[in-house]
Amino acid sequence: MKILLSNDDGVYAPGLQTLAKYCQDAGYDIQVVAPDRDRSGASNSLTLDRPLHPTYLDNGFISVNGTPTDCVHLGISQFTDHNADLVISGINRGANLGDDVIYSGTVAAAMEGRFLVRFPIAISLAGTQFFDTAARVLMQLLPDLLQLQLPARTLLNINVPDVAFDELKGVAITRLGHRHRSDNPVKTENPRGKECYWISAVGNVADNAEDTDFYAIEHNFVSITPIHVDMTHHESLQSLRGLKL
Repeated sequence: MKILLSNDDGVYAPGLQTLAKYCQDAGYDIQVVAPDRDRSGASNSLTLDRPLHPTYLDNGFISVNGTPTDCVHLGISQFTDHNADLVISGINRGANLGDDVIYSGTVAAAMEGRFLVRFPIAISLAGTQFFDTAARVLMQLLPDLLQLQLPARTLLNINVPDVAFDELKGVAITRLGHRHRSDNPVKTENPRGKECYWISAVGNVADNAEDTDFYAIEHNFVSITPIHVDMTHHESLQSLRGLKL
């Protein structure tokens, strides 16, 4: 089985380095294709206004001057000779919970692997320290995950508390929670007096009920949330079918 690894933190990020090492130590055949720099928040964007240039690193990783989606798109079609079976994206520096998945380059990179034989996986650490914990969690879960039969175009979004492995309470199967709206962008000026804006931080948690990913992470459980790429709100179809011109 060929696993394509990517991320949105960049090809030199410690989470990706840790994930690659654990996969190799477990005997998995991997290819790493990742952005040349941090592309957090890039979501599912593709680069269409310029060519993409791969850089082949000494450790076998491939760096691309594009988005996470670009990297997986190229990885599947070019750098694995269409032989990739599974995409794993991560280990992200920071959680991807609730509404975060709308913007997440980590989740987007996984989503680009939705047509492969195996459903893709996005994995994030809810912090910046215990990447080994997240990698160890994934290596223990992966054999069982690979036996699951999930609906087409489904991915798993895994979030791991930023604690030592022995401090984990277990695994929770969760739904996405929700955040409040973020603060307004911060207006400022550059040194030449030109108007500019900083995008504000994410909103505070609005829904962290016991079955959500927010609750699981708060209580030191590994959160696993299935995400379906079909964004159609099927329950609304009947209401809309009466519309006429």
